[in-house]
Amino acid sequence: MADIEFYEIAKIIHIIAVICWMAGLLYLPRIFVYHTQVEKNGETDKIFQIMEVKLLRFIMNPAMIIVFVFGLYLAYEFGFDAKWIHIKIALVLLLAGFHGFIAKCRKNFALGQNKYSQKFFRLINEIPIVLAIVIVTLVILKP
Repeated sequence: MADIEFYEIAKIIHIIAVICWMAGLLYLPRIFVYHTQVEKNGETDKIFQIMEVKLLRFIMNPAMIIVFVFGLYLAYEFGFDAKWIHIKIALVLLLAGFHGFIAKCRKNFALGQNKYSQKFFRLINEIPIVLAIVIVTLVILKP
C-alpha cells in the first residue's frame, strides 16, 4: 500500500464519487416520475419528499462536491492543456447544472408547485447517462 501514490487514491475516490453522484442523477428524476402520480400533501407525497431530500442531501450533494474536488486535482496533475479535458469539464458542468435543475424540481414538489409531467421526467432521466457516455469516452480515448 505504501507504493500507491496519492494520485491513484484520488482516482479511486473520484470514480467512487462519480458512481454515487450518477446513481442519484439517474434515480431522483425516476422518483419524480412516480411522485407526479400521487396526491399532493398525501402520505405518499410526504414519503417521496423524504426520499428525495435524503437522496439529494446525503448522497448527491456530497458526491458532487467530492467529484469536483478530486476531479480538479486530477485535472491539475494531468494538465489542463489537452482539448478533451476542457470538453470533459464543460460536460461535467452541464451535469452540475442538471443537478441544480432537479434540486429545484425537488423544492417545487416540497412546495406543492411541480409543473412537469411524468413524461418530462422520463425524458430528462436520459440526460445524465448520455453525458456520462461522452465523458467516459473522452477520458478513455483522450482524443
